Amino acid sequence: MDAARIVELLTPFLGNPAPFVGENPSSRVGGRAEGSVDLTSSQIENIRGYVELLLRWNARVNLTAIREREEIVTRHFGESLFAARHLFQTQQAATDHLIDFGSGAGFPGLPIKIWSPELKCTLIESNQKRSTFLREVVRKLGLANVEVFARRAEDLKGQADVLTLRAVERFELALPIAASLVRTGGRLALLVGEGQIARARDLVPGIAWDDPLNIPLSSRRALLIGRVVQPKNRPSQESTK
Repeated sequence: MDAARIVELLTPFLGNPAPFVGENPSSRVGGRAEGSVDLTSSQIENIRGYVELLLRWNARVNLTAIREREEIVTRHFGESLFAARHLFQTQQAATDHLIDFGSGAGFPGLPIKIWSPELKCTLIESNQKRSTFLREVVRKLGLANVEVFARRAEDLKGQADVLTLRAVERFELALPIAASLVRTGGRLALLVGEGQIARARDLVPGIAWDDPLNIPLSSRRALLIGRVVQPKNRPSQESTK
């Protein structure tokens, strides 16, 4: 896949600001917004290399059910970079600590790292085959300051400025644990189905949630960002077994 096609596929995720859930997108003024951004040639090359690595590994390790290059770019990278744009409007200036909870094949954590290279990034993935893949991506792309944490999230020391969570198993169990890994004043970013928004708000009180944003090219998925205003106690390991 050439660079021009990657840019074309990702443009909806990096262009106009997203409408809030329930807002009619046709009410927005057309054209690229002032806050829209372009990817560098290095970022595009990293995305292309990542896609090829994912497809190669996916032939023997179950990383994603999506196997077409263009759909990988839109579904995985587009959604991840959409989150990145709303979390870190200035690509080069973000030096926060990002935790990607249940990273799987690295989404959205690694595309966010590609977007904002100065981030400190911790990918939590307890599955050994997937964590090995993540380390290979980090090595091949030459990404600095990335840790692959191949253990239970409850074992991780410290807290993040930003935590992302997308497509995890046992959402209702995972979300309170994820919230406990965010410092007071930090942000929790969820890429979820619209049906999970109300449940997320109920599961983790003490978070000031922004209005959810529609994810481009999707009628039922949203980005939900909240700021922790009350500290969370970490659930005991016994309570999560």
